[in-house]
Order: sequence, then C-alpha cells, then structure tokens
Amino acid sequence: MTISIEKRLEQYTLQHPQEVLLVSIEVGEESDQILIFKGFSSSLVRPTAADPDVPVLPDDATIIEIDRLAGPYQPNCPNYLERHISWDDFSQRLINP
Repeated sequence: MTISIEKRLEQYTLQHPQEVLLVSIEVGEESDQILIFKGFSSSLVRPTAADPDVPVLPDDATIIEIDRLAGPYQPNCPNYLERHISWDDFSQRLINP
C-alpha cells in the first residue's frame, strides 16, 4: 500500500516538530493552502473535517510549492526558513531525510 503525499508530509513534520509546512496546491481550477504541523493538516481556504482520517490534501491535487516555516505559525508575521520549494525538490527530502 502506498502512503499518501499528505501522510508523508505529516510524517516529515513529526520528524521536524519545529517546522511548519505551508503547501500551496491546486485542485482543478481552485487554489488552496494546507498548513501541516506536528503531524496534522489543515486547510487555510476550505473547511477542514474534524475527523483526522478525512484527507485535507486530495489525491488529485497538484502541489505548486512548499514553504518551510519556523513553528509556531504566525500568519501576521511568518518566519520563513525556506520558500518556493518545488514538489520534486521536497519529495527528495522525504526519501533522504
């Protein structure tokens, strides 16, 4: 069984609890931003289900970019560690942590 991208990103944040991932995606023609911190995902645009087993990052989503931020996330004053990481580049970090 293949682990979903969302679960892989959540596992990354469990291994790096001081980091927050801000994932910019497109689903069809809609844009969304997913915040992932300490193993949990939440949409900043759409409602997020209370059930953690309901995926926030759809399988058909296209990841535009990922930003790494220092936690905790402060929307008025985000502390970026790294910005505009492509999925191709970030996925390599999941293979070689």
